[in-house]
Amino acid sequence: MELKSIKERIIAAGYKAVDELIKIAEDTIIRGGDDDLSADKLKNAASTKRLAIEDAFHILNRIELEQEKLIDESVVKTEPKVQGFAERRSK
Repeated sequence: MELKSIKERIIAAGYKAVDELIKIAEDTIIRGGDDDLSADKLKNAASTKRLAIEDAFHILNRIELEQEKLIDESVVKTEPKVQGFAERRSK
């Protein structure tokens, strides 16, 4: 398998992971009902949501970097041929 196609698959998987993390962040902590959640459980739930959001942003930043690398690799860079005095006169 080509390295570029592997990276593209990883990027696609990263987007799916971000979608799942967004679902976690959007989920409500307190459901409709008379659930009396302890402060410890509320703190853990809030911490989980914060971590999901941070992970999503981290993944998105990494995806952006990798996409830029793929674009840079696909553009062929040609450097101008620089010749010194001796090289020009040697013909």
